[in-house]
Amino acid sequence: MMTRSAEQSLALARNGERLSDAEALALLDIATPQALSEAAEALCLAGHGHAITYSKKVFIPLTKLCRDVCHYCTFAHPPRDGTPAFLSEDEVLEIARAGADAGCNEALFTLGDKPELRYRAAREALDAMGFATTLDYLEQAARRVIEETGLLPHLNPGLMDEDTMRRLRRVSVSQGIMLESASERLCEPGGPHYGSPDKAPKARLETIAAAGRAGVPFTTGILIGIGETRRERIETLLAIRALHEQYGHIQEVIVQNFRAKPGTRMSAAAEPALDEQVWTIAVARLMFGPQMNIQSPPNLRPEGLAPLVRAGLNDWGVSRP
Repeated sequence: MMTRSAEQSLALARNGERLSDAEALALLDIATPQALSEAAEALCLAGHGHAITYSKKVFIPLTKLCRDVCHYCTFAHPPRDGTPAFLSEDEVLEIARAGADAGCNEALFTLGDKPELRYRAAREALDAMGFATTLDYLEQAARRVIEETGLLPHLNPGLMDEDTMRRLRRVSVSQGIMLESASERLCEPGGPHYGSPDKAPKARLETIAAAGRAGVPFTTGILIGIGETRRERIETLLAIRALHEQYGHIQEVIVQNFRAKPGTRMSAAAEPALDEQVWTIAVARLMFGPQMNIQSPPNLRPEGLAPLVRAGLNDWGVSRP
């Protein structure tokens, strides 16, 4: 049975009023997602109607080297014999042109965070191409894509300062970084972010703030099911909301569910139940109101698409044609 404060918070959110931090945290007393979902769906319909958006993107994995060692990641890997550290510019353009031919309109650059700080192979490859850093090479690659293919680059290169974001803004329509969690606890020994300096919440929050100061349209979000509590999820969403209210630059908030993958340190970890994802999407909608874009990747929860929509989701994010 929900508490009086939870009832009040739900009523305020249902009416489209902004929840204070304390009122958002009161939603913790609503353990099951049904009441949250009903209110969140009404808010979503008020802000977005019945339309659910998506974007046709082509993925351009500029480099799979990364200085971090996230315990659930299957994208990054250390240097491998016979595998170049970076895609060449010709390879980047080949992928982009194939995407354009297939009907894509965006080029999503995915890459590890500053691999040259960890791997000599990355440093040597950058030097051979005439670039000092991965971000310098990213700028050149994105420029060529937008100029030679017409695709619109979206960049996810990890931590950046304000000057770099301003520079990259000239060759991209948007940028992003997943906050994942504002919990420092997850960075401690045994946690999923231990050994990954670029996952430090303060550093990620500063990157999101730098994007705001630079006026960069920005995507961020949370990752659920990696050992965080529901309270920590709300605290993470509150941190994102505070920066958006200060700068107005967050274009969408992603609620992504952890999936255990073979070959990772968390391959045997329990995945979050559908109800946990529904609960979190609904809370995000109630906290951010009717206008914010709330997104969740459909490929990570194909069996639960309808409940995610009913929880207040209005965007699927990436779609391959």
